Amino acid sequence: MTVVIGFEGSANKIGVGIVRDGEVLSNPRHTYITPPGQGFLPSETARHHRSVILTVLKEALEEAGLKPADVDCVAYTKGPGMGAPLVTVALVARTVAQLWGKPLLGVNHCIGHIEMGRLITQANNPTVLYVSGGNTQVIAYSERRYRIFGETIDIAVGNCLDRFARVIKISNDPSPGYNIEQMAKKGTQYVELPYTVKGMDVSFSGILSYIEETLFSMLVEITERAMAHCSSQEVLIVGGVGCNLRLQEMMGVMCKERGAKLFATDESFCIDNGAMIAQAGWEMFRSGQTTELSDSWITQRSTILCCHPVTRETLLLAGTEQMKWR
Repeated sequence: MTVVIGFEGSANKIGVGIVRDGEVLSNPRHTYITPPGQGFLPSETARHHRSVILTVLKEALEEAGLKPADVDCVAYTKGPGMGAPLVTVALVARTVAQLWGKPLLGVNHCIGHIEMGRLITQANNPTVLYVSGGNTQVIAYSERRYRIFGETIDIAVGNCLDRFARVIKISNDPSPGYNIEQMAKKGTQYVELPYTVKGMDVSFSGILSYIEETLFSMLVEITERAMAHCSSQEVLIVGGVGCNLRLQEMMGVMCKERGAKLFATDESFCIDNGAMIAQAGWEMFRSGQTTELSDSWITQRSTILCCHPVTRETLLLAGTEQMKWR
């Protein structure tokens, strides 16, 4: 059996997860929380990660009941993400790999979310809605390719919600999006807002002052269009915003009307975590991929999920094959 440990720290969450042949053995995580009205700066986020990462590593090993000798590979988030936090995690992962005498593997953050979602939900061939603080994309696997069918043309949905929360001083504990969701549950009046769907793409910047229900309606619409194009009967929601119950409810209504099935996970696996990096790393390691120490750099803006057709095999080479945003 193959055991992979994964280090994730591309934004304000630092996590270490351990996966063994499709089983999540441990997945502890710490979050850097700032005061209401404030975001998280890269340098301060990196400082937080440095202060707790060894503690999280110890928690992961103890929870899994494993020793360093039991680990076969060390995976880490290579990008995309915030530069300083990514560097912090990469340095620790490199050090751990050398101290333990294990191969190192750089993983694309986006691939980690998708592979974790597929593992936990056992979705077969879903249309994927990837929604987080830095990403908003509708992705489907069609004709041996992962293809982006729609995406935001300005800011990501999670970033839109976070910025709205900062404007009206909503608490960042445990997260702005979660607190907006709880407040929205108490709402009784629907306010009509700008609804900007441009073909298969969406725009959120113009409705930053209005928020949630309309944002999610736009996402459901472009996801349904992608399903129709691919003749898909499954939807998988991944990314930090994906644990929003209202988004899941609205997507579920659409799926029911189409006779399709919705797959989603809770905050344990939707939000950035180490196990998702471990799982993607497990897939890559099993296919013979490793990252040489000289290539174990990080990159803030790279992504494998681009408009150009990319095979799933290439996607799993995310640690060595990097592509830029168009």
